Amino acid sequence: MTFHKKQHAGWRAAAGAVALSLAMMTSACGDNAADTATEEVEGVIPGITITDARMVLAPVEGNPAAIYFNFVYDGDRAFSLDRFSVEGAESAVMHEYGEYNFKVQMMEALPVPVKKGETLEFAPGARHVMAMGVSPDLKPGDTTEVTMKVSGGKTHSFDVEVRAAGDER
Repeated sequence: MTFHKKQHAGWRAAAGAVALSLAMMTSACGDNAADTATEEVEGVIPGITITDARMVLAPVEGNPAAIYFNFVYDGDRAFSLDRFSVEGAESAVMHEYGEYNFKVQMMEALPVPVKKGETLEFAPGARHVMAMGVSPDLKPGDTTEVTMKVSGGKTHSFDVEVRAAGDER
């Protein structure tokens, strides 16, 4: 064995000993990392609260449905709302209204930056999510799942109540 390989093996052994010592000290203190770690739930980003979530179907079958909800964030890490998907829809796009060519019109929204204390309203006539290619199997009174993907790749899912076109938006 060459000097370099012996030195590398020595460093690995020392690192292993340090890791083992730390693990033993942690368990000896009765502080099991599994007990103290905040368990991350798949599809949930800590600090996000969604309320009043609803999907309003279009009056004409085959047209896009609109999704509205209230969003509050009280977590510690800033991110951007990036993309959405809806169970039972082919695609979903975040929209907002803006002015183009001297006309106010609906357009695809850019990612929305979010920081601690942020409150966003996804509402009729404002920012909202459009679900395209909605399955005819989704009927008023059903629920379906919306998943938002944020910068960094994490996702947060929540249920929405399916409403008819004439119901309260």
